[in-house]
Amino acid sequence: MKLVSIAALLLWQAAGVDTTPAANPQYFRYQRTVAVPSAGQACAVLDATAYAHAGAALKDLRVYPVGAPGAREVPYAITLSEPVQPDSESASVMNLGQRGQTIVFDLAMPPRPYTDVTLNLDGRDFLATAVVSGMSAPNAASATRLGEFTLFDLSSQHLSRSTTLQLQESSFPYLHVALTVSPVTAEHPFRATPQMVRGATVPPSREAQSLFTLAAETREVTQRGRQTVAKLSLPERVPVERVSFALAPEFKANFSRDVVISDRPEGTPSSAGETIAGTIFRVHLSQAGREIRQQQLSIPATLGSNLQSPANVEVAVNNGDDVPLPITSVRLEMRERRLCFDAVAAGDYLVYYGDRELTTPIYDYARIFSVSRLANPVQLGAERPNLAHVPRPDTRALTERHPDLVWIALLVVICALALVALRSSKHLHHHR
Repeated sequence: MKLVSIAALLLWQAAGVDTTPAANPQYFRYQRTVAVPSAGQACAVLDATAYAHAGAALKDLRVYPVGAPGAREVPYAITLSEPVQPDSESASVMNLGQRGQTIVFDLAMPPRPYTDVTLNLDGRDFLATAVVSGMSAPNAASATRLGEFTLFDLSSQHLSRSTTLQLQESSFPYLHVALTVSPVTAEHPFRATPQMVRGATVPPSREAQSLFTLAAETREVTQRGRQTVAKLSLPERVPVERVSFALAPEFKANFSRDVVISDRPEGTPSSAGETIAGTIFRVHLSQAGREIRQQQLSIPATLGSNLQSPANVEVAVNNGDDVPLPITSVRLEMRERRLCFDAVAAGDYLVYYGDRELTTPIYDYARIFSVSRLANPVQLGAERPNLAHVPRPDTRALTERHPDLVWIALLVVICALALVALRSSKHLHHHR
């Protein structure tokens, strides 16, 4: 029966008590200093290094004041730069018609500030002038002129297409658009009709769009057949949401190039990854007496294979029969994340991470957090090893450290119970 008691004790220990580890500065591998100039809310941009060396989703990140022995951790919140408005909303087309050679229509705009308005125009190889006015009501007697914009489709010239009205930030509930469309050249005739206006979308205001920070960068590009190729290594857990290109400043030519972005976990075949396609372009020219100036040197690209392991990323620009672009760098970028906390006084604070045993902290501060307009913009200092670091002691239950003991204990219990049953059976047989 003693063996049964010991086995039962081992099984009880296997259930164990809560062994969730507590944060302690001596168990973190890395630290960074944040100098806060005055008391109040302070926010620092998190970089790729923090994501690479901290636990998943920054679960082991902690903040402590410097020079306060036994000080408790400082609650914090992490913000993610994102549009405060939806990605895009539709604008209803109203009063669509034609006056002479001009297509006219009104747009019922979303009830929020906006800047860009993208028209969905059918057709190709055209130039258009859009005169835009803001109105407080449909068919209003007076309107505010917002500007004249050039729209185009230059497909036959192997260039790009742009049908976006780039306004100053506005909030008129209605826009009136007068659109004059003509073919690019006589070789590509184009007849404009009201039916070419299929709709309109309104992306977030430029004031409300996301900010980005560097995740990885390379200045080494090679030529592979008709492609310009850049290869980058991405540490594990570093998020990526955009790929950007920089060109030699003396390069002024127009271009439109398709781009293929592929990524895969390190050490796996290319078939194990994913592929994202996009286009970069520049159009700076005068066409039929109109100035066209459009440029796009970045591609939205949320990469998935970088989350739990290092990843290899390849960015390939398809040049076709054109001369390769003079690309000076390719950047993987993530949406800006900021670490914010309330400093009780000016001074230095230490940000720690690198204790993978910790779980994500739960702070009331984060639940009710809002960014203050008066927040101090501070910077994370360079990452340094924590010189006071010691390995965290193994506080797991005995059975967690030696799982075979559980099976041994179970076998002991089974054998002991079998022995008891056998003895009981013999005892009953003897009395008969």
